[in-house]
Amino acid sequence: MNVTRRSFIRDSGKGIIGLSAISTLSILGKNNQVMANPNSDLFFKISLAEWSLNRTLFSGKLTNMEFPSKAKNDFGIHAVEYVNQFFKDKANDESYLKELKSRTTDLDVRNVLIMIDGEGHLADSDEAKRKVAIENHYKWVEAAKFLGCHSIRVNAYATSSDPLEGKAAAVDGLSRLTEFAEPYGIGIIVENHGGFSSNGVWLTDVMKQVNKPSCGTLPDFGNFCIKRGPDGCAEEYDRYKGVTEMMPFAKGVSAKASAFDAEGNCVETDYYKMMKIVKDAGYKGHVGIESGSETNEDQAIKLTKALLEKVGQKLS
Repeated sequence: MNVTRRSFIRDSGKGIIGLSAISTLSILGKNNQVMANPNSDLFFKISLAEWSLNRTLFSGKLTNMEFPSKAKNDFGIHAVEYVNQFFKDKANDESYLKELKSRTTDLDVRNVLIMIDGEGHLADSDEAKRKVAIENHYKWVEAAKFLGCHSIRVNAYATSSDPLEGKAAAVDGLSRLTEFAEPYGIGIIVENHGGFSSNGVWLTDVMKQVNKPSCGTLPDFGNFCIKRGPDGCAEEYDRYKGVTEMMPFAKGVSAKASAFDAEGNCVETDYYKMMKIVKDAGYKGHVGIESGSETNEDQAIKLTKALLEKVGQKLS
């Protein structure tokens, strides 16, 4: 991507503002469709994270280009959060991005953000590797700007076992990437995604040290495993405490849900308690559905949406 196109993308538009075996008929309505419940009644907006359909996408039954249409037509969701893994070779492909943007415009679907993985560690203790990781993210900043997103979601997984050394590397990596993204009007938002980044105190201290308005957090309700063992998570941070700590810096929220009880409540997370934390922080932006199911991804998305709407109405 040459400097001329980079400047054009940067400057353009500145003036433009495992499911449990339960019956879900009573939750979703007749014919297993999402019940009408306009998001305008809620204190937040609902978006769909592409990872919710990762098995369908990896299988080839759905493409990234088709994702926005499915979000709207199958779930009644008009805002999407992409995952770069599903169009990894398209960040610099102008024709592809133009087609994707055209489709979302025609669908009246908003492009919210792009989640970035596999581009290196922004908190790598090796300065040379950290520099490569920072620069690997540049193309996604540009793609996000072109698509009309407000941010890219990045990771701050530290390669060092020393929390202070990891923190210094994260502050440097995030600061430098944020400085690049600022002229584009694109935010750099960090998800709790394992290791030190799943420690709310550590991550919020990184935010305070970066101290840039366009660098913030993306609290995920479920990603609070600090240390993994052979049988799963060996050390887990309290999710309610972590989200509370991260919310003052939040520019997005990720609503994780994998299993539901007979009433349609999330088994892992008390959604009323969690969404009250979100509301009490004064947050009014998008809450992205990031459901997980090994059997029925569509059903998990519908259940998560219904739960968010039910809880949101109580709190709004």
